[in-house]
Amino acid sequence: MATPTPEQSTETQVWDPLVRLFHWSLAAGFAAAYIIEDHPLALHVWIGYLILALIAIRMTWGFVGSTHARFGDFVRGPRATLDYLRDAARLRAPRHLGHNPAGGAMVVALLLTVSATGLSGLALYGAEEFAGPLAGLTAGLSHDTAELIEGAHEFFANLTLLLVLLHVAGVLFSSFAHQENLIGSMISGRKRIERQ
Repeated sequence: MATPTPEQSTETQVWDPLVRLFHWSLAAGFAAAYIIEDHPLALHVWIGYLILALIAIRMTWGFVGSTHARFGDFVRGPRATLDYLRDAARLRAPRHLGHNPAGGAMVVALLLTVSATGLSGLALYGAEEFAGPLAGLTAGLSHDTAELIEGAHEFFANLTLLLVLLHVAGVLFSSFAHQENLIGSMISGRKRIERQ
């Protein structure tokens, strides 16, 4: 058996394969759905189904998954999140092996906005195309109501995009502040155990 190098011995597995697959699949799915909009509509709808399935899997994994995948490991209250952001602005925020409080808040926010985007999309699909699992509930809605649903769908999609941009900025900031490659960590699943 090979002896681990010093770099290997100071790293640990943080993000399990399901978390990593979810993260990159959701990113690709949202980007594809956002870019193609509804041209072609069938592809947009199927990507939406995939995204909602991913959300359902991740929500379940947040309760039964590995340590750092569980919501209890990274979801903190508003006070802890604001304290962390204040310390981060002063470049004094502590490093976290899993998600920091701001990252945890972003995970929750993205899960909520992506879910709202997908569910409003299902409602819109039922109202305008008389198709999909919500067609029985939304097929008889007025044109004005369908337009409201469309506005909500676009609002949540744009809000999600804004949160994604903030998320990427936060990842780059934390990577710089703690001298680690967080993007690489979400690919490999590994992070160093201690600060260098």
